[in-house]
This record gives sequence, C-alpha cells and structure tokens, in this order.
Amino acid sequence: MELQNISVVRHLIAAGHDVHVVTGAPDFVFTTEIQSPNLHIRKVLLDCGAVQADALTVDRLASLEKYRQTAVIPRSSILATEVEWLNSIKADLVVSDVVPVACRAAADAGIRSVCVTNFSWDFIYAEYVMAEGNHHRSIVWQIAEDYSHCEFLLRLPGYCPMPAFRDVIDLPLVVRRLHKSRMEIREELGIGNDVKVVIFNFGGQPAGWNLKEEWLPVSWLCLVCGASDNQKLPPNFVKLAKDAYTPDIIAASDCMLGKIGYGTVSEALAYKLPFVFVRRDYFNEEPFLRNMLEYYQGGVEMIRRDLLTGHWAPYLERALTLNPCYEGGINGGEVAARILQDTAKGKMYASEKFSGARRLRDAIVLGYQLQRAPGRDIGIPDWYSLAENEVGLRPTSGSIMMNGKTSLVESSFEDFEILHGELHGLPDTMAFLKSLSGLNSVADPKSLRQIRERAAAAALFDWEEEIYVARAPGRLDVMGGIADYSGSLVLQMPIREACHVAVQKNHPNKQKLWKHAQARQRAKGCGPIPVLQIVSFGSELSNRAPTFDMDLSDLMDGEQPMSYENAYKYFAQDPSQKWAAYVAGTILVLMSELGLRFTESISILVSSAVPEGKGVSSSASVEVATMFAIAAAHGLNIHPRDLAILCQKVENHIVGAPCGVMDQMTSACGEANKLLAMVCQPAEVKELVTIPTHIRLWGLDSGIRHSVGGTDYGSVRIGTFMGRKMIKSAASVLLSDSLASINSHQQVDETISDEYEEHGIDLLKKEASLDYLCNLSTHRYEAVYAKKLPEHMTGESFIKEYADHNDSVTVIDPKRTYAVKAPTKHPIYENFRVEAFKALLTAATTDEQLSSLGELMYQCHYSYNDCGLGSDGTDRLVKLVQEVQHRRASNDGSTSLFGAKITGGGSGGSVCVIGRNCIRSCEEILEIQRRYKAATGYWPIIFEGSSPGAGTFGYLKIRRRTSSNCK
Repeated sequence: MELQNISVVRHLIAAGHDVHVVTGAPDFVFTTEIQSPNLHIRKVLLDCGAVQADALTVDRLASLEKYRQTAVIPRSSILATEVEWLNSIKADLVVSDVVPVACRAAADAGIRSVCVTNFSWDFIYAEYVMAEGNHHRSIVWQIAEDYSHCEFLLRLPGYCPMPAFRDVIDLPLVVRRLHKSRMEIREELGIGNDVKVVIFNFGGQPAGWNLKEEWLPVSWLCLVCGASDNQKLPPNFVKLAKDAYTPDIIAASDCMLGKIGYGTVSEALAYKLPFVFVRRDYFNEEPFLRNMLEYYQGGVEMIRRDLLTGHWAPYLERALTLNPCYEGGINGGEVAARILQDTAKGKMYASEKFSGARRLRDAIVLGYQLQRAPGRDIGIPDWYSLAENEVGLRPTSGSIMMNGKTSLVESSFEDFEILHGELHGLPDTMAFLKSLSGLNSVADPKSLRQIRERAAAAALFDWEEEIYVARAPGRLDVMGGIADYSGSLVLQMPIREACHVAVQKNHPNKQKLWKHAQARQRAKGCGPIPVLQIVSFGSELSNRAPTFDMDLSDLMDGEQPMSYENAYKYFAQDPSQKWAAYVAGTILVLMSELGLRFTESISILVSSAVPEGKGVSSSASVEVATMFAIAAAHGLNIHPRDLAILCQKVENHIVGAPCGVMDQMTSACGEANKLLAMVCQPAEVKELVTIPTHIRLWGLDSGIRHSVGGTDYGSVRIGTFMGRKMIKSAASVLLSDSLASINSHQQVDETISDEYEEHGIDLLKKEASLDYLCNLSTHRYEAVYAKKLPEHMTGESFIKEYADHNDSVTVIDPKRTYAVKAPTKHPIYENFRVEAFKALLTAATTDEQLSSLGELMYQCHYSYNDCGLGSDGTDRLVKLVQEVQHRRASNDGSTSLFGAKITGGGSGGSVCVIGRNCIRSCEEILEIQRRYKAATGYWPIIFEGSSPGAGTFGYLKIRRRTSSNCK
C-alpha cells in the first residue's frame, strides 16, 4: 500500500504539514516522489503482511506465524514504544494503511486515528486461520479489536468486506501522478512509438524466472520490473532500473502482464492500460480488485501454466482489443488529505455506532468464503459481486419435490428439444435449461455487466449438436457422518440443492477452442487433437478460475492413463484451478478403472447450487453429476452404486480428500423425501426409509467453512485407523494366548475366562482380522479394548510399534500427535446410535419417539466434539436448539424441536435439526436464525426439502431447435 499512500503524504506535505512515515519500505519509495524537509521517515516494521512463498503464492501458515512473532509476542513493548514516540513528536492524527497496532497505540496515546485501505488484515487472515491454523484465531480477534479504536475508514475502490470498522468514507482511486509523457519515456528508453510494449510487473518476485525470446509476439518488447542484477534477459526483454517510476512506464506501455494488487489495478485503470493478470494463491483481496478491473473492461486472465511455459501471445493480443473504460475520479490522494486535515483540526466524521469488535468475535473467523457471499455488504458497487444473481442459476425459495409436483410447465423451454429423459418437475433443472438457452444469445462479451464465465460458456458448445445434462443433489447427513469410513450404517437425505452438468462430445475438428488452446495446438504443430474444456459457473463465490482446459493426451502416460498420484500433483500445482480435479478426475477414473479411452473432444459446463464449505457435500454432487453426464454422452450404462464408488476414487486419489463413500452414494442413489440407509462396507444400500410425515429435518449452516480435505478431518481419520490397528493387534495377542492355553491344556485364568468360552476363539479371530470398526460391538469395545487404547499417540511411536495403519488414503505424519481413543470410540457407538435411530423412525408417533431421536442426535454431536471435530458455530446452533426446546417444554409442556447435531466431516459446516412437521417448528427455526445472526453477524442458510438422486433423475439429451422446428 505504500505506493498509494505516497499520494496522500504528498498532498498533506503540500498543505504545509509535517508527516512522519513509519515504514519498512526503502526510502526511495517516498523520496523519488517527495523531496521536502517536512517528510520524516522512521524505519520500523510493525506488521508483516502476507508472507509469499513465491511470486504467486502466499504461505498462509507462515504469514500467521510471522505475524505472531512480529506483532503478537512483542505487542506490549511495541505499544509502549509507539505511544512514547507519538507523544514525543506531538502527533495530531495517526493515519494507518491498516497496521492494527497503530490504531491501538494511537488510542493509548489519546490521539485520533484513521485507516486508508481497500482491505484489512482481520479479513485476510480469517481465511488463513480457518484453513491453516485454528490456534491462531486470537490473532484475528485482536486485530479486529485494534481496528475498533480507529475513528473511521477511508475506503478505496476494489475493497474487501471490513466489518471491524465503525464508519466508512469512500474515496476515488488513489494513484501516483505522471511525471513524463508516453513519448518522453519511449524516447528515453529508445523505443519507437510503433513498437508494442508490455510491462512485466510481478513486484520484484520473479528474479529466477527464465524468460525466453520466443515468448513474446514478433516485434514486441517487454519491460521487466524488479529483475535481479545478475538475471540475463533475451534481446526483446529490457531490464528496468530498481527505482524506475512505474506510473510513467505504465502510461508508455500498451499492456501490463503481472499479478493483481491495489497499485497495479488502480494505475492500470487510471491510465487505461489493459492488464493481463495471473491469479495469486490465497491472496484474498484479489477477487475484489479483479472484479473491478474486469467490470471496467481492463483485464484478461492468463492461465498460470501458460505464463510459465511462455504461451503469452494469445493473451497479449487479446489485451490490445480491450477498451478500458474507467471514468471515475483518480484524485483519491487529494480527497483523503483534505479529510485528514479536517480530522486533525477536530472535525468529527464518526457516528455513534457500536464498535465493530463488539459484534465480531465469532463472525470474523467465519472467514473468507463467508465474507464474500453476495449481498453481505450494503450498498456495494456493481463490480463487487457479479456472479450469483446475474447467472440466475440458483433455484428460488419455492418447494422442490415436496409434493412431487410443481406449478411450472415443462413445455416452456421451446429452445431445446428433449430427445431423452424428463425434467421431473424440478424448477432448478428448468432454470438450468433456461440459462443454457440464454447463452447462445450473448451478443457482446465486452458489455460492462457480462460475466466472464458466461462468455466462456457461450463459446463452449456447438449448439447444433446434442448436449447431455445430468443432475446430482447434495446431501444432509442425518446420522452416520464420519463413521462411514469405519463401515457404519448411515442415514442420508438428498437435499433440494443440486449440481447440473452439461456435456458435449465433438470431433476435434469441430470443437470450438479458446484462443490460448488454439495457440497451444498450433505450437504443437500436430493438428486438431482432443481437448477437454470446462466452465464452472459461480466461480467468483469461491475465488476459483472460471475455466479450465487441457489436452486429453495429458491424462496419458505413454499407453496407460497417468497415475492417480501424478494426477493429484498435476491439479494441485495451481490452487485457483484445483477445482477442475473434481471434474476432469472423473475422466481419468473412467480410463483407469474401466479401461475407456476418449478420442473425441469433451466440453463440460458445471453449474452447482450446492454451496461449498457448508458440509452438504458440494464436491460429491459435482463428481456424480459430471460422471453421469459423461457416461450418458458416451453411451455408458454404469449402475448408480458403481458410479458412486468410482466418484469416491476421484475424491480420495485425485482431489486428495480422504472421505468415505456416503456422500457420493446419496447423491447417486438417493430418492426425494427418503433417507438412504446404507452400510458402508464398502457401499451397500440397505433400504430407502420414508421420512414419517410428522417429522421434519432441516440443515442450518453455521457459516464456518468445512472442508473434508482439512487437517482436522484427516487427523481424526488417521487416529481412527490407528485405533483399529491397535484393537486388531490386541485381539491377536489374546487369540495367541488363548490358543496357547488350550494347546497346553492349562486352566484359563478366571479374569479372562469369559473370553475363552464357547465361540470365544471365533470371536477373537474376527476381531483380529477386523475390517471395519463398526463390526465391533459397543460392549466388546468397553469390556476388552477400551482400556488398551491411549488417548493420544505420536505418529512416530505408532509407526515404530505397528508399522502402518492400513488406510490407503491417508498418510501418518511422524511428527504429529494424534487423538486415538475418541476417534476410535466414535464410529463404534455411532453405528449403534444409527441403528437405534432407524428403528425409532418406524415406532409409534409420540413425543417420546421424537425425544429419543433428538437425544441420539445430541449424543452424536458431543461425540464429534470429543474427536476434535466441533466448532464454535455448530456448537452455538445446537445450543440454541436446546434452549428453544427446553424453554417450550418448561412453558407449556410441548416442544417442536427435539435435537440437533453437526454433520458430515465436522469442523464447521452445517447442523441437522429434527423437529415436528408443523408451523411452530418453522417459527422456532426462524428464531434460531435471528439469534445466531445477533450473536455472530451471520444469517444461517436453511437447507430444507429434498430432491431425487442422479440415478432417479437419469439424464437429458437435448438439442437446440432449428427455426423450422420452432415454426
């Protein structure tokens, strides 16, 4: 942010003020622009920002650790030093580019403070905390509390959500002024006006990149910022001086290639320079700046692998066709300086609102995904949120399949002829077909409000050919949860929200390729080859790239499909495109497991209404819908159960998430308004249990992002398999002792005589070869094995004693300590609870039935917590259900809600609530939403209603009607 603050400092100094700058940046950053005795630079680092592993990747855990070392551990001494210094210079006002401790130091010194920024560190670090280090949560809370001492925020365009600030004043763009004209700069550099120039601007990070002459189009020149002194460049690349004044270079260039930051975006917009950008991993302010850049037609996204392999030409040529149209103010520095001067003189801008810290404590750790949801911020500009409401794919709040009927008529989609399948009266499927119909009418991709993913989708299909559509719902984990990988019975309900996938196969000669894919094929010089192209709607909601493409030959290793291990590495190399593993991974699994080979190009459009990170299995719905659609397009008849098992391989081996199979099975085999009762050994559907009409189930989203690939879920699974190995080992020892005793005709010790009665040997043999923990009864666990299990064990100790835990999808970290006893106990007791729950569903309709069902849910919830898979949000929701339940029971003896539990993989996500199917229960759910919002700032999403699984839906084969057909 220093580069933009220069403008504010310059205006303050021009007005005659002394300005003391506390910074860790080199002096020339300020002195190149400002030469004045009123500028005082103090070299102190008060925070560390985000630690970058390389030019494009933020190291989240390292960022949290460094902030802890820089600003948390020495906090007391920092505050004392800063307060003393502020008093010594007789400061009138503290202006911070969101250094948290500066706001607190100002308050302690009795000085007013103001922040100038487009992001705040509580927001940036919140996602890091949720993804990498829950033990760092106090960092986020402390930062938010520090910001609450700030009087108001001067907010820059391209801003992120910043809930800690009480009052906000929006500024125009803050940019550095130009010193020289385009012609002057080009003359100084010896560049003719007819030469196309790209400025290569990655913030000094890419010193080691090996730039090559052939990467630029013919006659182009590249000006490289931040190159190291010893870096050798080709003749068409020019190394700029370390202190080169970037705004002048930008104005003299034809486009910029770099990474997004406030400085690059604001100056590109201000000086109308097309910007070819490459996404940065875990750089959380990027989506908001990117939306603004693209809204004003200033941006072209380059795929990372094309950056690193030199396929630049199609992107640079595309950039020249842009017409950046930002016409807003660029005098933010002047406006900010005026406001700051007024504030220093005593003018009050702040309202009497409560401090943001008072309402933050839980809300802020909900993290990046939550904060970016559309509509969370009041009065947001158009560029802030461009995805969900304009795509128009989310179903309305109307009922889907609650009664098996809808009021919509299927014949309303005359653009498409349905050659196979039926709509099943599903409004979301009708909405998806409507969105497909609208794609072909996209007239001008340069339109200000055109979403980039829709423009990509419009060019994806050959509208004269057949398209195959599949639909797969998410699921609500009613009972069973993480016990699935231990062989438990589970009860799962397919939810209303679903993923639609459209697939088309084409001969490589006919497939419409994106320009960079065309350039890649020309470079290979081998003519048209099969290509996989994917567009994902809703990409902005989770900051992923909206498109992915690859040559299908890249999935091969010689004559055989690439290994799953190599596929995992391939998709993991670019986190912004890792989502493609869920989609493209289905193709590789079909190749590897069924021996299929794909000789035609494949185009795939993914549109999911199953929200990510909510614990309702968004990933399984994508995998199942994709594989169903691909199978249909290629004439494959795969049984839904078998397809679900194949999809689990995608998740386990290619995505790298160690989930059980219940998610995929429910999405593939479930039916509306029924619970899929399945024994996960490995995946046997026992029956479909009709939900009694007097019972209703809801899912309530805590807002805390859940990930089945997260470390908590994985470590609990590892602890569970450790426990199974220990039980098997203990059973083997008991078996050996028993056999030895029998063989020697010795009297069995009375203390273990029960073990060796009739059938005792057979029982021990089964336990010594135990495949699934859930096949061990609760009484056997308590009587024989519970005392033999440690509470915790290091990976190193376990490996030394037991060698391996025999789980193919997780790896033990020798340096880590794992909980063992609680994760082992959970599935054994959970299987018993699920069996009881299932039996109770068919019991007599009484309050006792509902109370017992609810009690089983509560027991499951607390068992999750014992495993370490709870969360503040889900615990709060369960507690609210209990409070409403017991308040009603004490007031009038009746209650409508009876129980709740965390779902799926835990560590956030949603809770499942059971209650009576009546108006009062709906009112109580609404009350819980309101109370949760009041406590955390987040309004929980409700999941209610059900819809058919992919197997019941089948597939649609559609083709656009010709004009003659329409007549």
